[in-house]
Amino acid sequence: MQLILHLARLFFRGTALALVLLALALGLAGLGGAFSDRLDVANHFAPVWLVLGLAGALLGAIVSRRGERWAIVAMGALAILAHGGLMAPELIAAQTRKLDPGPATLKVMQFNVWASNDDPSQALEWVLAEDPDILFVEEGGGEAWPLISHLRRLYPFVVSCVGTNRPCDSWIFSKKRMVARGGIYDRERPLSVAWATLADPKGPFTVVATHYVWPIPAGAQQAQSRRLAAMLEGFDKKAMIVAGDFNSTPWSWSLRRQDKRFGLERRTLALPSWPSGSFIRLVKAPFPLMPIDHVYAGRQWKTVSVRRGPHLGSDHRPVVITLKRS
Repeated sequence: MQLILHLARLFFRGTALALVLLALALGLAGLGGAFSDRLDVANHFAPVWLVLGLAGALLGAIVSRRGERWAIVAMGALAILAHGGLMAPELIAAQTRKLDPGPATLKVMQFNVWASNDDPSQALEWVLAEDPDILFVEEGGGEAWPLISHLRRLYPFVVSCVGTNRPCDSWIFSKKRMVARGGIYDRERPLSVAWATLADPKGPFTVVATHYVWPIPAGAQQAQSRRLAAMLEGFDKKAMIVAGDFNSTPWSWSLRRQDKRFGLERRTLALPSWPSGSFIRLVKAPFPLMPIDHVYAGRQWKTVSVRRGPHLGSDHRPVVITLKRS
């Protein structure tokens, strides 16, 4: 019995040490993400690494010997500081943001409906109940196509990233009249963008929908960001709205650089939208963890409310934002 207890203690001590070392190594690597897109990949999972560091420190404090206990706790604390430091600016901004009391004049929704959506009818019912003025959609093919098909009939103005007749990955549905529209769908240098300039009593404004690739392998997503930012320079940004599945979290250096590059205010602060439901086989997400669906808006728009929608058969949750034009 003593041998079993001794082996169990060794196992837990080793586990505690492994957890804090892994969390600390990834935290130090993440700091290098300021200079390297490859190292920046680890930062997208900063909340996970922070929890690992915390778990390792707590486990070490319980099962380790006195001498090694402080070493494990210290390394865990450093890991928590490294990852928490990356997340802190976003969390503070979300808590200190001031919302305009309204009334709202525009309701927009960002929703990656997922090509493997297992309940498009429920998603359609919820979207119609929300009744957004502008709806940005990604991954509208496959099992989600019935949703797109209905929306095309219900919304008076529609554009996908290569025009109104050839469906692709990014869509914009609008109640407001489109005075101009277009987009990009490039398979060789992957980029999916739909845009439209909408009529409005206070002057026309441009809306843009996009869908980025995953941050792995590094480099492709950053190239998409630079290319889209260059495209946005061709439009008036004062009342522009840009939304999409950017596959990038706000504690990555990549999204921080994009925030500056766009010259718009990101209205989705610390709002996790992925994963949701059975995002991979045999695994069901208890709650979203990664804020990767974002909405940007120009300075003429004041934010009235920001909220996340329910699980609707997609691996993403929808994001609903109401705005008021000043």
